Amino acid sequence: MQKLGVNEIREKFLSFFESKGCLRLGSFPLVPKDDASLLLINSGMAPMKKWFTRIEEPPRDRVTTCQKCIRTPDIERVGHTARHGTFFEMLGNFSFGDYFKKEATAWAWEFFTKVMEIPAEKLYVSVYEEDDEARDIWINEVGVDASHIVKLGKEDNFWEHGTGPCGPCSEIYYDRGLKYGCGSPTCGVGCDCDRFMEVWNLVFTQFDKDENGNYNRLAKPNIDTGMGLERLAVVMQDVDNLFEVDTVQDVMKHICRIAGVEYKKDEKTDVSLRVITDHIRSTVMMVSDGVIPSNEGRGYVLRRLLRRAARHGKLLNIDRRFLYEVAGTVIDASKSAYPELEEKRTYITRIIEKEEERFDATIDNGLVVLNEYIADAKENGASELTGAEAFKLHDTYGFPLDLTVEMAQEQGLGVDIEGFNECMNTQKRVARESRKDGSSWDAEDTYSFENVNEPTVFTGYTSLEDESVILGIVSGKEVSAQIAEGETGIIVTAKTPFYAEMGGQAGDIGTITGKNGKAEVTYTKKTGDGSYLHEVKITEGVLALDDCVTLKVCRKNRMAVSRNHSATHLLHSALRHALGEHVAQAGSLVTAERLRFDFSHFEAMTAEQLAEVEQAVNNAVLEAMDITVRELPIDEAKKLGAAAQFGEKYGAVVRVVAMGDYSLEFCGGTHLKNTAEVGLFKLISESGVAAGVRRIEAVTGQGVLDYIKAKDEMLARTGAALKTNRLDELDSKAAAVMEENRELSKKIEGFEAKMAELKTKDIMTSVKHIGKMNVLTAQFDGMAVPELKNIADRAKSEIENCVAVLAANTDGKITFVAMASKDAVKAGVHCGNIIKELTAVCGGRGGGKPDMAQGGGKDALKIDDALSKVDDLVAGMTK
Repeated sequence: MQKLGVNEIREKFLSFFESKGCLRLGSFPLVPKDDASLLLINSGMAPMKKWFTRIEEPPRDRVTTCQKCIRTPDIERVGHTARHGTFFEMLGNFSFGDYFKKEATAWAWEFFTKVMEIPAEKLYVSVYEEDDEARDIWINEVGVDASHIVKLGKEDNFWEHGTGPCGPCSEIYYDRGLKYGCGSPTCGVGCDCDRFMEVWNLVFTQFDKDENGNYNRLAKPNIDTGMGLERLAVVMQDVDNLFEVDTVQDVMKHICRIAGVEYKKDEKTDVSLRVITDHIRSTVMMVSDGVIPSNEGRGYVLRRLLRRAARHGKLLNIDRRFLYEVAGTVIDASKSAYPELEEKRTYITRIIEKEEERFDATIDNGLVVLNEYIADAKENGASELTGAEAFKLHDTYGFPLDLTVEMAQEQGLGVDIEGFNECMNTQKRVARESRKDGSSWDAEDTYSFENVNEPTVFTGYTSLEDESVILGIVSGKEVSAQIAEGETGIIVTAKTPFYAEMGGQAGDIGTITGKNGKAEVTYTKKTGDGSYLHEVKITEGVLALDDCVTLKVCRKNRMAVSRNHSATHLLHSALRHALGEHVAQAGSLVTAERLRFDFSHFEAMTAEQLAEVEQAVNNAVLEAMDITVRELPIDEAKKLGAAAQFGEKYGAVVRVVAMGDYSLEFCGGTHLKNTAEVGLFKLISESGVAAGVRRIEAVTGQGVLDYIKAKDEMLARTGAALKTNRLDELDSKAAAVMEENRELSKKIEGFEAKMAELKTKDIMTSVKHIGKMNVLTAQFDGMAVPELKNIADRAKSEIENCVAVLAANTDGKITFVAMASKDAVKAGVHCGNIIKELTAVCGGRGGGKPDMAQGGGKDALKIDDALSKVDDLVAGMTK
């Protein structure tokens, strides 16, 4: 039996099954595609569900892969045992109605005994207790000794998940020897000890379980096998556990070098080393596949792993950011199998370093707060931290809940998870309420219209004008039979060309005209059951139920909105080209005036990147590409590579918007006919809205012209102020003014220093002796804080045991400054406490350090009262 490395084992497995006619596929991304049931890919077969069920046709009926997998249910146990990990690679060979038990069992045995050269006497096989077919094949066709085959029950050897495809399985075990055993005379396959290690699971998917619990035989059964690459490496390298195989050890050794520790010397150290080693491997793979740290979904899983690893770095006394360095070793260890790791090396390490920076900025303060909570809980005899405390650590200091739970458990305390969830839900509710728009119709308002029985038919993709009949009216906030001139409300019609607010696009405006009246449509929204609500103000006469009306969308507004919407598609594509494929839409707002586009990215864009993106969008505009819209079955649209829009749910048939070969997206919004109709595109701003999410705001068409006009007017005003009407002179004129300003500032500073010197000499004649302290108090109205500090600083540098307290009323703003010399501080003077007392007299607040403090007040009439307290305060401090 050869000692083989992880990368060698992987290649031997894939090559072996290629020789059996299997198509070798690369690992699917960890982010599931079209599978809302999974947060992250957790098994080899997970990305192939649709091939097993024949919803989609596989590229070949027999396939082999090595799949990256993440499992986090036992995250809190990772590190505390050597068995648990969150990242692993799953080797697998699969059959979609092609080969079955005979081939799967024979090839598994051949791979183990011939390719891996594992002695047959070290291998054991389990079969489902009712699967005599499999047992016979193992014994009579594969040639396994009957004494090495064990029958196990449904819990161990039958794979099923609710209804649908399922079947018995066979597992292959490796006997690691007596040293790993429990010593029991009944020790064998299925024992909980470490001697007999399950290495490979062969699932024979031969049944379809119906809702009545019946197992119906499949006409074309499938094969789904899974073998942990790291587990097989444990066998082939004859090491104790997955943390000791070669590629994982490379990572751990790097951490040991940084921390200056050795593995297997101290159990607490070993726990931290295993946590960091496992979590950084998961982190690298997740970031490589486009996951960015956030507070929700898979982004939160990534943040939990990173911050848990960072915290264990602190426990190893690593006092700097280091995970991004270790990420390089993970990449080096696995790049031969996953070349995208090398391609994205810079991106991966920067994402990890940025998250380390964010956690570093809060963890120390957070630890202080957490330790205070723990101390209070113990002092009060509490058994757990409150939900509010855990939530504050999460919300203010970035502590994932499970990190707080783990650290509390180390101190023998629990955490009120239910209370934490209540706080989280409250925050979400408040956030939702704060996002309500200014529309007159509230999403919480619901109306029952007697004549509205079907969803409104939308005709606005092809026409901006249509005829219909009024089916529902709201006047004010009440359902009504009519609505009259001067009143505001809602009109519902059977069909409409008005686009209702959806997918980030603002609703249309326009007019509704009937025989007896006319309404201005100020906005359009849509209810959950598909009714289009036209918010209206009646400008003439009366509109009533059953009136035949003409609905006319404002073309100018619709075109402006469509320009901005089409531009967001171009912008999305330009960002992906400029920044990388990790860019994904995270929200948008499209109105007639502007567009706002939120996207996933880890840092602020540079001026060069912004210029590149702006130019790319304008290039796409100038290329005058046709914009085409097609309705396609959703699976066909996805095969074309169309990008889904943020937060949208799609039916069986979707609208796909293509802009030449430059952009392809799912979209239900309104668009132009050609990119040239955008006119011009101008970036206005780029900012951050959340960790890993950036926001761009931009204008198009008339918005760009308005922007240019505003800039021109500003330049004209600037020129007038600088006494020039030549734009080419503005920069030199401005530079000259700034230089003149600097010279004047220097002269003023010199003058102020002289004034401070004179004022200091003046007040030094009125020094009061309080015990051994020399106390100065004075009021200088009209003086700024820096001047007050300058005077106080001069005084304390020239007088021993000096306490200087100054006040000023400047433009209605009351300021107090206090300074004390070192010997005064040693004697007990505390300027911060003095300022707290004085500002309280004037109705203000303040504080600071023992040697310097400042604050403000509100009542100028009480400045004298405040200053009169200084002597007593100093006397009390220096008794």
